[in-house]
Amino acid sequence: MPVEPRPPRRAGLVRLLDLLLRIAGGVLAVIAALVTGTLELLLATLRVGGQLIGVSVLVAIAANLVLGWFAYRTVGRRWAVALPAVPWFVLMAVAAIKTTEGDVLLAGDNWVGVVMIFAGSMAFAAMAFKLIVSRPLGPLPPPSRPAS
Repeated sequence: MPVEPRPPRRAGLVRLLDLLLRIAGGVLAVIAALVTGTLELLLATLRVGGQLIGVSVLVAIAANLVLGWFAYRTVGRRWAVALPAVPWFVLMAVAAIKTTEGDVLLAGDNWVGVVMIFAGSMAFAAMAFKLIVSRPLGPLPPPSRPAS
């Protein structure tokens, strides 16, 4: 009696690889939020001719929209927009707290910092709202098999 060959265990391997890629995408979104938040804090004090310019506001809007989209697309869940949003908010809150020595990264009298926090928050909120009212992602198409 011929022995039937065992089916390949690709389904389990594909699911594991998918899970690992989703986790890696979420971790990358968190790291990118911290990096872009730090860049925004550095740019918040940028002056030209002695006047503050609002380049960090534009960076915050663009970066936070892209980070929200990236987190959603890589993790595949709507709640994933919180992955970059939470560390970004925490970073901004910590930057606004005065140390015991009196140092502060983001002063309240810096209009660029205040607008940057507001605009960055609204960018995450807009991305979350868009994801709430949009259609969910459909299932990924099955992997194509090479012609044999």
